[in-house]
Amino acid sequence: MEPEAQQEARQAGHEPHEPHEPQDAPEAVPSADGEAVERLERAVRAAETALIEYEIAVETFRVEVENFSRLHEQRLGPLYGRIEELDVLIAEALAACTGDPEDVRRAREARASFLPMPAVEELYQGWMDSAGLPPEAVAMLTGQRVRPPERVRPSERARRLYRELVRSAHPDLVQDDAERGRREEFMTRVNKAYSDGDEEALAALAEEWAAGPPTGEERAAVRGEELYARLEWLARRKEMLAAAVAELEEGAIGSMLRLAPDDPDGLLEEIAGRLRERIAEKEARLAELNGRMGQAGWTGHQAERPGPTV
Repeated sequence: MEPEAQQEARQAGHEPHEPHEPQDAPEAVPSADGEAVERLERAVRAAETALIEYEIAVETFRVEVENFSRLHEQRLGPLYGRIEELDVLIAEALAACTGDPEDVRRAREARASFLPMPAVEELYQGWMDSAGLPPEAVAMLTGQRVRPPERVRPSERARRLYRELVRSAHPDLVQDDAERGRREEFMTRVNKAYSDGDEEALAALAEEWAAGPPTGEERAAVRGEELYARLEWLARRKEMLAAAVAELEEGAIGSMLRLAPDDPDGLLEEIAGRLRERIAEKEARLAELNGRMGQAGWTGHQAERPGPTV
């Protein structure tokens, strides 16, 4: 017996049988390998449950980020745009009042740099656009293939292997429920390999099917490998989700959401109120400059008028 299996059995509360001990009824006492598989199955179920809860939290956060970004653009975008416009008008009015070359230069630069508020996709560097997550990001979050297929129709060899496997392993060819379930699971793997256009995977599946169903020991070994692979996949998926969350949190909208995680709608109203105050201050400043220009223009006009004739 392998040391790993012995350790798994001891952790499960079952000491492995020594070679000299009688084993008249081995089926009545679970083997260490069986215990190890059961422990792996429990670990996989626990990891799946934890991942589901994590995915719920991630999706909840993603929806909040998306909604916040849209409402931010809808409600605050015009206010930000007005502030930028007022900055340009103030710079131009100041240049007109002073006539200073430096003020004139700054006014021209302000006018040249006056641009509309960036769109949602610019804020997220392609991770999200105005319609939500793009297909590539959705594929990464759902475990699907990120890259599009290289060709519309798989190769001739892939099509041939696929046809042969379907004709020999189709679940409708048997009536036994256990065998039908085995075939359905096998065909799921076949369909995925064919959709990916993976000739090597299809060839390996053809060899696996030709070898026939595995024995009890082989099934236990294969099941253990599948469970280990499942655990590794769950771990990779959680890491991928964590990376996506970090990407969202580090963005402009995610950073704003962290300021008020309990009341994001209130945060929008608070920001809008502050922006309106800034707009009022800048409008007052612009009115002051325009008043100075008007007064200067009126004074100059009076100076240019001829005096009364004697």
